[in-house]
Amino acid sequence: MDAMLAAGHVVCKRSLLPAALLMTSSTLSAAMPCPLWRRLLALVYDLLAVVAIVMVVGYVCQRVTGGTLIRTDGHARIAWWYQPLQALVVSAYFVVSWLRGGQTLGMRPWRIRLIASGGGRPTLVQALIRLLVAASPMLLLGLTPWVGTRGAVWAVVIGWAGWFAVAAFDPRRRALHDLVARTELRRID
Repeated sequence: MDAMLAAGHVVCKRSLLPAALLMTSSTLSAAMPCPLWRRLLALVYDLLAVVAIVMVVGYVCQRVTGGTLIRTDGHARIAWWYQPLQALVVSAYFVVSWLRGGQTLGMRPWRIRLIASGGGRPTLVQALIRLLVAASPMLLLGLTPWVGTRGAVWAVVIGWAGWFAVAAFDPRRRALHDLVARTELRRID
């Protein structure tokens, strides 16, 4: 048994688990804050997962509606319920990932975990607040009729840059959505 403990494993009531899976809240709070470059790379990975989710939901919706989800009578018309459904499914991906293990698919290879500021797991309310604040720059897409699509997309990018710029100055490397939700990202090397 001592050999197993020395090899980085912990014996836990009939199971042999790697010690990294049994991190306690005190271990997580002692972990290093996640640097900005690492969280941005994890975000790129998550973008790939989100694109896949959107494609699958779109495919299922097209099949269910018999191909009438998007009509083109001179210009494209999308069913009124489609975009809210997509937003709900993508939001569920992030919230469920944060609540189940503190990690999305993009956070796993970069060994990042979301924790509450006190060191424990984030609550449902914290996850929802984090999601809403992080997604709020998307509201700038409403500027499209006045500034065009390119201008609205640039407004969103600039908004998110502002959100993440806060992490460059915070001693615990928290972005604006982490400060508001009282959460933080930690490296779990």
